[in-house]
Amino acid sequence: MSRVGRLPITVPSGVQVDVQGLHVRIKGPKGTLERTFAPGVNFQMENGALVVTREAEDATHRALHGTARALVNNMVTGVSAGFTRVLEWDGVGYRAEMNGKNLVLYVGYSHPVVVEPEDGISFDVDAKTRQIKIAGADKEQVGQVAANVRSIRPPEPYHGKGLHYLGEKIRRKAGKSGKGKGKK
Repeated sequence: MSRVGRLPITVPSGVQVDVQGLHVRIKGPKGTLERTFAPGVNFQMENGALVVTREAEDATHRALHGTARALVNNMVTGVSAGFTRVLEWDGVGYRAEMNGKNLVLYVGYSHPVVVEPEDGISFDVDAKTRQIKIAGADKEQVGQVAANVRSIRPPEPYHGKGLHYLGEKIRRKAGKSGKGKGKK
């Protein structure tokens, strides 16, 4: 039995789960998420918890079992608490600001870069800590938007300037030192 797949998903109060075959719809205070899963997994509500089971014991069904349970758990967490990714910027003259709902980045280009949020995504900028918070109910969407924003100016290895995730270790290169080169 899958270690992840066999765990029941506790459904917090205020969250409604609607299961119709392979289609799962979850509604909560942060929004509504729905997803259709591949055949081979079943969903049942038991004692206020959602239980995911598989139909067979072959490798494909075992893989789908844990994946389906993790996806549904992320959906429940997303509509109840939400997900957040935090980006930081480093660099002289680099800054970010909000223009309505849009994120405006000044990161070394000749023009500001405007990022419009997708549906279900919100941006928040804290200039003091040099952080951009990307929040939403769908974990996959939040992560993709964060990756898209980071790709506007990824950190470069010599000075570390650019946009990076909070706590991300940037691999630095030594650069030219000019020492030890030349005649012996």
